[in-house]
Order: sequence, then C-alpha cells, then structure tokens
Amino acid sequence: MSPPEKPGQSQAPEASQRGAGYSAFLVASGIFLSKIAGLVRERIFAYYFGNSAITDAFRQAMRIPNFLQNLFGEGVLSASFIPVYAKLVAQDQREEAGRVAGAIFSILALLTAVLVLLGVLATPYFIDVIAPGFKGETRRLTIQLVRIVFPGVGLLVLSAWCLGILNSHGKFFLSYASPVVWNAAFVGVLIVFGRHSDLTHLAVYGAYGLVLGSALQFLIQLPVVLRLAPSIRIFFTSLGSNVRIVLRNFTPVFVSRGVVQLSATVDSVLASYLPTTAVSALTYAQTIYLLPVSLFGMSVSAAELPAMSSALGTEQQVAETLRGRISASTRRIGFLVVPSAVALVALGDVIAAAIYQTGRFNHGDAQYVWGVLAGAAVGLVAMTIGRLYSSAYYALRDTRTPLRFAILRVALTTILGYLCALPLPKLLGIDAKWGVAGLTASAGISAWLEFLLLRRGMNRRIGRTEFPTEYFIKLWLSAGIAAAVAWGLKLWLHPKQPQVAAALLLLPYGLVYLAFTVALRINEAGAIIRRLKRL
Repeated sequence: MSPPEKPGQSQAPEASQRGAGYSAFLVASGIFLSKIAGLVRERIFAYYFGNSAITDAFRQAMRIPNFLQNLFGEGVLSASFIPVYAKLVAQDQREEAGRVAGAIFSILALLTAVLVLLGVLATPYFIDVIAPGFKGETRRLTIQLVRIVFPGVGLLVLSAWCLGILNSHGKFFLSYASPVVWNAAFVGVLIVFGRHSDLTHLAVYGAYGLVLGSALQFLIQLPVVLRLAPSIRIFFTSLGSNVRIVLRNFTPVFVSRGVVQLSATVDSVLASYLPTTAVSALTYAQTIYLLPVSLFGMSVSAAELPAMSSALGTEQQVAETLRGRISASTRRIGFLVVPSAVALVALGDVIAAAIYQTGRFNHGDAQYVWGVLAGAAVGLVAMTIGRLYSSAYYALRDTRTPLRFAILRVALTTILGYLCALPLPKLLGIDAKWGVAGLTASAGISAWLEFLLLRRGMNRRIGRTEFPTEYFIKLWLSAGIAAAVAWGLKLWLHPKQPQVAAALLLLPYGLVYLAFTVALRINEAGAIIRRLKRL
C-alpha cells in the first residue's frame, strides 16, 4: 500500500497526467467542433466570394478587430487571470475568487468599450497602416466592414473571460465549442442573403452576421459561468492584492500579444504589396495550418495551464510536477503535429481543394494556398510546443520572459518576412505572388528560435527537461513513409473530385503513419490501438 499523501504534496504524476489527458481531449473536442464549423464557414465564404478584391477587403477588415480581440482576449486572460483564479479555486477561496473574477470583468468591459469607440472613429487611419496598398473601392469597403464588426469584438473579449472561468473549474468543452454559434450566425447570414445580393452588399451583411455571432457566443457561456461561480461580484470599490497580481501580469502578456499581432499585421502589410489575392490566400492558408496548432497545441496547453497553476507543494515538488507535465505533453503534441506538418508539405493541395474548391474558388487557387501551407509547415512543431512552454511560464506567474522571446521572434520574422516576400522572388526569377509563401516560412524559422529560447529558460528555472529526440526522429520517419505512400496513390489513381481525393489519400496517409508508429513502439500510437479494440 502506498503511503498517504502529505499535506501540500503535489498530485501523483500518473493520475495528474490522466486528468490532463482527459482535459486536453475535452479542449480538443470543443476546438474540433468549432474548427469544423470554421471550415464550413470558410467553404461557404469561398463559394460566394472566391479569391477576389472583395475577399481581400473582407480579410483585412477582420484583422483590426481580431488584433483587439487577441490583445484582450483568450491568450492574455489565460496567461494573467487563470493562474491566479485557478490557484484560489484550488485553495477553496471561493469568495476571493469571485471578487477577482468580477473585478477583471468590470475592467475588461470598460477598456473594450472605450477602445471599440476609438477604433470605430479611427478606422480610416488604421486601414492606411495595415493595408496601405488598398485604393479606391477596396479601401472604402474595408473601412465600412471594420466599423460594423468592431462592436462585436468587445463581446468576444468578454467571452474569453467566460473561458477563463470555465477552464479554471475544469469545464473545457463549452468554452472551446462556443465559437460554433459564431460561425453559424455568419454562415446563416450568407445563405439567407447570398442569392439576392451582389458581393459588396453580401460582405456588409456578413459583417453584421459576425456581430450577431459574437453576442451569441458570449450569452451561451454566461449562464454556466454564473452557476459555477455564484460568488462573482461585478462591481468593486477597490483592487485587492490578487487583482493587482492579475493586472501586473496582464501588462507584459498584453505587450507580448501585441508584439505577436504586430508580426501578423506586418505580414498582411507585406502581402498587400504582392499581387491581388495574396492577402486572401494567406488567410485561407492560416485557417488550415492553425487547425493542428489549435487542436493539438492549444488543447494540451489550455488543459495544462490551470493544472500547472494549481500545483501545490515545495518549490522542488512544483518543479518536478512541471517537468513531468511538460515531458508527457511534448510527446502528445509531437505525435499529432509532426504528421500534420508533413501533410501540409506533401498533400497541401489535396487539403486546400477539399475544403475550398467550390464556386469561384478553383484548382489554381488551391495550388496557390498549397504553397503558403508548405511555408507554414516549417515552424508548425515549434509553434505548438512553444505554447506549452509559455503556459509553464505563466503557471509560474512569469509573463516577462515569454515577452522578451516574443520580441526577438517578431523582430526576426519582420526582417526575414520582408526579404523572403519581396526581394527573394525577384532573385529567384519566380512569380512575385509566391512571396506570400516566404512570409509563412520566415515565421516558421522565427518560431524555432523562440521555442529554443523558451526551453532553455525553463530548464534553468525547473531543471532540465529532456527533449525526446529519438522519439521525434521516429515520428518524422513514420510521417515521411506515409507521405510517400499517399503520393504513390495520388500518381496511380489521379482522383479529380477534391473530396474523393481527400478520402483516397488522407485516410491511407493516417493509417500508414499509425501503423509505422505502432511498429516503432510509440506509446501514444499503442494507446490509440487499445482504445479502438475496446470499441
């Protein structure tokens, strides 16, 4: 019989990892549903708008509100709010947790209301910054769309506050599945108005649909939040010590997210100088390559953050807990992200065509998106595992170290992005439109630098975390063999219909990868086989 656990001792690693695995499954399930809804949204959007100047306008119009949402939304709150709130819940300080949650809600509501108002008034100036290449009607439409969508962003920020509460209480599914209603509202508007509207008016109606979806996404979570945390008090007279900790941690994460968003803005600015449709191709590709980042990186990192933040015990015990969680989660992420990266390079055209090729989006557009996806594959593994290490820093209430590394990453991305997007295609004598693939490749190279810095810094904090090099070699080998088999089938079968091609090529790709990882005795693959046998 094992000895009883001492007061304050960390949770048993095995039980803890099983709980983390289930939590990650819930997060991934919610993200999967929302991403599937997002892919449906993108397919319907591609059907109506294709790859056109109006598409460029709509995509760029979304960047400014998304910038604000990302600054004040999930990423910032996860890093600053969840570690404090989850620790209070773990210590059973429910009243104080409610006061902290209410104070943060009030501050967020006030800040976003002011910034939304300023954003609506200053939209023309923002457009000159993020899309200086837009002129005439394209610029006018972009301004109109931004002004419509901006108010909905405030609601999405409050929705991210709901996510922080739900995650801290172990309710992961609803918070990550709630974007389904946001997508549904947008799709519904396009379907209702799509038959009787020209593209310009349809873009305007779609913007209103996004605002409606933002309201629904917030309202669907709010009742559950209030039931889980009835002690929440929206109004407050003073800032307690825990609220001040959240705000102190908020600032560097806010700046860090701002720096990362600046990098995305720089990419869009550079893309606006490339031939028409480069901006929309970049956005279409982002929807695809961010899917594994969200499903396999964000799901594990989101589940780990409250768990790591709640770790109790001595400094050595907490460090041991974090090392164990990082090691196990790195393997889980790698098992799923490595084949995703290889698939983007080898079968990106099949994936893009299966999702988007309909209506005005043709085979040539799918080939263009494939090039952008291949560039994005360069840093996919580093990007996803880097999220896990950032969560470990946030759990330790260290938000400044990830900020420093994010600044270095963005500086490198900006320099490489300019060189790869504009001068490099000319030097290589290729079409200038392929410069957009250089943007995603340069971001991938920079992601590897950030990951290595995050890992080295964390090793200094909690002791060395062994990176499973041999394990990853086996994963890359298995994915490479699977890709070769899929390519052989592609050359043999020559499937024409996009969805049929995806079924005939992607399914064997996944099965061959699973078979080889089982043969190489990868534990994660064996676990999948055991689950399948129990069905």
